Amino acid sequence: MAHLKISNRQARWLWLAAQGLAETPTGPLELLPLIRKLGYVQLDTIRIIARAHDHIIWSRNQNYREPMLNHLLANERGLFEHYTHDASVLPMEFYPMWQRQFQRLKQRIDSSKHFNGSLDAAGREAIKARIANEGPLSTHAFDTKVAGPKKMWTRPPHKLALDYMWYSGELATSHRENFKKFYDLAERIFPADLCAQNHDDATQINWLCGAALDRLEFATPVEIQKFWEAVDPQEVKDWLQNADDKLIPVEVQGADGTWSQAYAPANIEERLERVIKPTSRLRIMNPFDPVIRDRARLKRLFGFEYRIEIYVPEVKRKWGYYVFPLLEGDRFVGRIEAKADRAKNQLNVIKVWAEPGVKWTSQRATKLDAELARMARFVSIDTVNWHCQPLG
Repeated sequence: MAHLKISNRQARWLWLAAQGLAETPTGPLELLPLIRKLGYVQLDTIRIIARAHDHIIWSRNQNYREPMLNHLLANERGLFEHYTHDASVLPMEFYPMWQRQFQRLKQRIDSSKHFNGSLDAAGREAIKARIANEGPLSTHAFDTKVAGPKKMWTRPPHKLALDYMWYSGELATSHRENFKKFYDLAERIFPADLCAQNHDDATQINWLCGAALDRLEFATPVEIQKFWEAVDPQEVKDWLQNADDKLIPVEVQGADGTWSQAYAPANIEERLERVIKPTSRLRIMNPFDPVIRDRARLKRLFGFEYRIEIYVPEVKRKWGYYVFPLLEGDRFVGRIEAKADRAKNQLNVIKVWAEPGVKWTSQRATKLDAELARMARFVSIDTVNWHCQPLG
């Protein structure tokens, strides 16, 4: 039987709709459903304009403001924080299906030299006893020192111990203050009814793979595995072999016109019928946005090659330290380097580039100006200053 073919335009529309980028980012904000739709939101400390997690959410609804995420995490307990491919927040309701991830990361830590120098079991219990008595604590509440010469990324024993217990699920993030993490006992963070649920490994793998494919709309086995980073490649392969009623094989057209094999949910034809053309709004996207994160998928679907250059020596950078992709409709049309200067109440535009083949019209320039103004308001800045020649 011939595989269902998904054209490149259809693929872009499906993917952007699944990621909450098809509609104009206005209207009432329902934060938890938005994060549920995405699956998770990656956290990052870098704050060139706004931190990645805040920017990612704001890109989908510009009524979002920075304190809202921590309120949902710390006050409403609608989210919990843990590790996907990086530190992320996930809907609290996903907790029962995350048990294997706690175990996987604990096993990885136990076999890793990276955690050599951590406190032993007695030392970890002493930390937990202090948290039990004093309430949530950050790393600054402890003062153990690194033994021997201090190298880059070396952390003191108490920090390694806190990480160990956080990764393994003994501790959980209570809240953050200026992005500083406070740890609490897991049983004081995770609801008892969710803790009481005990799903076997197969059930959790089935949920993780199915939930990943549902959010990806179509995916290769590698993309399914990379979505949560909570299953390994063989587990995905086994799931695909036993999930005939949940998915169908498809062929997806890339930006270069070539076709590749993938899998899609069984109702993919219904999804294709109801998918909408993305808004023509021009958006300044965060480098850690889920649409940007998988560079191979990004290039295949959009023909847009991107890497973040924060770890690249300045003389070797092609673009800049922190360059934002520009998405217009279903097309990446350029990239921009901009930085907030809160002390001077300015959003500074350092450089802007159009993608090859993109004509920078006055209409497109007006759209970018409007988005820069909206982003400035988002971070409570009044002025946008150009330190380069605008395009067009």
